[in-house]
Amino acid sequence: MMGIDKRFDIVSLGEPMIELNEIDSALYRQGFGGDTANFAIAAARQGASVAYCTRLGDDRFGRMFLDLWAAEGIDTSGVGVDPDAHTGVYFVTHGVDGHQFEYLRAGSAASRMGVDDLPLDMLRDTRFLHVSGISQAISATASEAVNAAIKAARAAGACITYDPNLRLRLWPLARAKATIEATISQIDIFLPSLDEALILADTDSRDGVFAWCARHGAKKVVLKCGAEGAWVWQDNDGLPRHVPGFAVQPVDATGAGDCFDGSLVARLAVGESLLDAVRYANVAAAISTTGYGAIAPIPHQADVLIRLAEQITEATT
Repeated sequence: MMGIDKRFDIVSLGEPMIELNEIDSALYRQGFGGDTANFAIAAARQGASVAYCTRLGDDRFGRMFLDLWAAEGIDTSGVGVDPDAHTGVYFVTHGVDGHQFEYLRAGSAASRMGVDDLPLDMLRDTRFLHVSGISQAISATASEAVNAAIKAARAAGACITYDPNLRLRLWPLARAKATIEATISQIDIFLPSLDEALILADTDSRDGVFAWCARHGAKKVVLKCGAEGAWVWQDNDGLPRHVPGFAVQPVDATGAGDCFDGSLVARLAVGESLLDAVRYANVAAAISTTGYGAIAPIPHQADVLIRLAEQITEATT
């Protein structure tokens, strides 16, 4: 991918959401979220040239997102404004079982996105396109837009990365499985978490997950396992390789998987191997769990490189 001359390193397409994260009883801190929006900021903070494609409501929250992306250096020429819809919102609460989510996204501007809203010139001018199963789940028109974006970017030579981000509140498992299985063969790097992959593959083992991925035409799979790191499988050898995680004291895992994805693809964009990019992404994602919210704790490249160097030094002494 290093030799392809494109305007953008990465284009991310999907649904941004305003985040209200509980920090005390009945007290919430306003932030920003949405899986592909988190991804875009993570990639930009690692030095990639990033553009985002979506639709926002003509409201204060939508304008806040435009200001945020401008501050992060993310191109927004692929962002449309829907005067008849709102920008989505979600709430995060924390308990003994981890973080829980509640959503106000029905009828959001992003859910009304369709094929005709796609910035095709942008999709043809990127080296990587990142998409998500959430965007396929929120509406039929958004799902069609994801499929069309994949087709346009692939035809222009882009590498497609895809996180299924299974959310069974959004769609029934049977439809999610059918859509995700159909998408796997159309993309280059599949980025599931272990928990969701076990459900999708209807298996109780990591090997069963990789066998399911292979049956559906996967080329490369990065299986995210939280604090334990990630496993990497590639169809040219079929041998899973483990990349250990990075130890931290986590306080909030919101958006950690999105931070992993964005950091990974940003490193691929500068020519790193998949295994080295996963090592980097493990560190970035771990750091992101040490603060509250999806966006605020995402580290910048300099911070990740320092911690990565420390990890390498510790491993060799």
